[in-house]
This record gives sequence, C-alpha cells and structure tokens, in this order.
Amino acid sequence: MSAPVFEITRGTSPIILGFPHTGTEVPPEIADRLNDNGRILADTDWHIHHLYDGLLDNVTVVRATFHRYVIDANRDPQGVSLYPGQNTTGLIPQTDFDGKAIWKDGQGPDEADIVARLRDFHAPYHAALAAEIERVRAIHGVAILYDCHSIRSHIPFLFEGKLPDFNIGTDMGKTCDSAIEQAALTVVETAEGYDGVLNGRFKGGWTTRHYGRPDTGVHAIQMELAQSTHLQAEAPPFAYDAAKADRLRVHLKNILVRIEQIAPGLKR
Repeated sequence: MSAPVFEITRGTSPIILGFPHTGTEVPPEIADRLNDNGRILADTDWHIHHLYDGLLDNVTVVRATFHRYVIDANRDPQGVSLYPGQNTTGLIPQTDFDGKAIWKDGQGPDEADIVARLRDFHAPYHAALAAEIERVRAIHGVAILYDCHSIRSHIPFLFEGKLPDFNIGTDMGKTCDSAIEQAALTVVETAEGYDGVLNGRFKGGWTTRHYGRPDTGVHAIQMELAQSTHLQAEAPPFAYDAAKADRLRVHLKNILVRIEQIAPGLKR
C-alpha cells in the first residue's frame, strides 16, 4: 500500500500550520530515476514538523508526506516562477538548491510526469489544506495559515552571504493583516541571539500567496528558518540539535501565541 499523500491533525485554533516540505516519501518508480545526489534529499525542510510540535494547543496541522523532488507543493501548479529573474527551483525540480542535477541522465521529469504528479500529489495536498482553512474559518470567522519552512543558511546558488535566522514572508504585506506581520516581527526583533528579516529573499511561496486573502478572512504568513538554528550541521545526516531547537521553540511559541491572540480582532 502506498504512503498517504498528506497527514492532518484537526484542531479548533484559528491557526493552521502548513508543512509542504518536510516529507521524505518518494515512490520507488520515481526514486529509481534520481541520481546519487538526488537521493540525498538534501533540500528537505528537516525536522520542522517536530520543531513546531506541541507549541500551540488545538492547532490544525496539514503536512505533505511526499518529497519536493516528487513535486513541490509550494510552487504554482502552472509553473510560474515565484522569483522571476532569480535562481530558484521549479514545480518539479531539475536541480538541487546548489544547481546540481538530481536526476539520472535522460530520466528527468517530462510533461506527462508533471500532469500525473499534480493530480496524485499536489492537488490532493492543497484540497486538504483548503478544506481545513474553510473549516477553521467557519468556526472563527477567520483563519490564519502559518506556513512552516527551513533552508540552509548558506546557498550561493540562491542568495549571497548568510541567510537571517528568521525570514518572514507576506508578499510585501499582501497576504495577511499588518497586525499578524507585526506580531511575528516583534518577536523576531527581540529574540536575543537571533536575527531576522521581513520580506527579504523569501517573501512567501505559492501557498502563502495563493491562500492569503485578508479581505475574505483568510490570512497567510510564511516563516523560513535558517537550518543552522536547529540542526547539528547543515549537511548529511541533517541531525536535529535538541538544545538549539529548545532555544528556538521559545520564540516560535511566542509568535504563534501572539498571532492567535490577534485572530478575534480580524473578523470581517
């Protein structure tokens, strides 16, 4: 029996946590086409669902179980680039974040693969996420999608220098009420020993931009964390550092609690 495409934990909080990139499941017929570099699955958002586990009572969680090399659940299904003119990876990545090939010669994804994987992976995940957003909005009159991500702090192919620890994305304020953005930013700016940025290199992926419609009562915000904040090393085996993570979790909890407290005042 094949693995489920997504996992859901239903709660009654106005906040929904989305995890499009923590999955590591790759069907055998797809894994067979990956080269040795691709099989490392280096671009996973390692351990992020564990990092957020238990931080907020009654929160809803929607997590993709498939790896982004199968298809990227945080990319436009039409293949439109999130960052025109900048290096990035597509709907089904041809390379890793370092620009290195991940598929065996001649076995990269084609148009038929895109159609099939949109149908079998991308669409079911987003149908589940959309349904949970509607369920939560029906309860509260408002729903807040907090999309959870991480990435290595040094990736010259994608950005110069070191990425800040906290990277808040709201598509320049379009995807959520300014009070949500400010609540997250306030915690980040006062988190001792960390740095952060609002709408820097990462302004929110397709998920945040697609669902974030404040005028409808649906708000979305993305948090991209530098993996140096919670991994022992940003290299295989990408091991979780419990001491680092515990320090970070204090601030992540603070962000979620503050956003949850704002929710009642956002009803249309």
